Amino acid sequence: MRLDGKVAVITGGGSGIGRAIALKFAAQGAAIHILDVDELGSAATCEQITDAGGIASAHLCDVTNPENVNSRFAELFREQRIHILINNAGISHIGTVESTTPEDFDRVIRVNIKGFYHCMHAVVGNMKNSGGGVIVNMASIAGSSGLPDRFAYSMSKGAVIAMTYSVARDYLAYNIRCNCISPARVHTPFVDDYLQRNYPGREQEMFEKLAQAQPIGRMAEPAEVASLALYLCSDEAAFITGVDYPIDGGFFNLRG
Repeated sequence: MRLDGKVAVITGGGSGIGRAIALKFAAQGAAIHILDVDELGSAATCEQITDAGGIASAHLCDVTNPENVNSRFAELFREQRIHILINNAGISHIGTVESTTPEDFDRVIRVNIKGFYHCMHAVVGNMKNSGGGVIVNMASIAGSSGLPDRFAYSMSKGAVIAMTYSVARDYLAYNIRCNCISPARVHTPFVDDYLQRNYPGREQEMFEKLAQAQPIGRMAEPAEVASLALYLCSDEAAFITGVDYPIDGGFFNLRG
């Protein structure tokens, strides 16, 4: 599953799943461009890649700002074709429909829905005119399952799944494949921060409780999600488009 000669843009590559994807893709030969508001995290990811002999650059970009997104992609288009887009930058939110404020709801929409749209809108024309490409959107099992206290987040990830199907259908004739990945709980810095904030002194206890909620008995690791993304973006997956891939430790089908 090599990506030699491919150029990949990864949003939110400064940490967590995005960083794991950037490292995995670079190790398989891709040139990496990270778009993120986290300058320090992006720089750290790029440093890991270049120290290992890979090619990577970081670009400050707020995916909620269409002018910012279009400007960044225009800069990249002047230098090379973009073969792969990983729409990963996103935020979480905890709350029911009652406890979710209009401001919370709008923020989730701006990042998790409009952010994905802005990046796909910016890149798909370039892919059409240069022979095709691959888009992978990071969704979640929350988008297709009823999870407690995840009203706005679930809404946004359901929209990501729907956008994926639509783009896959509309661009079949242009050799553009579009799929999405729906992880269950993944052990990222977000999880650690959440536990420190909400359960000081009980972090390990609560971590184990969250991990055991997965039928397989643990959380996923970012590198495992990255391996699935690598497959979907490789030539080995050339016959796959318009699919929502769960990577959930049995959550969807094996919950007792």
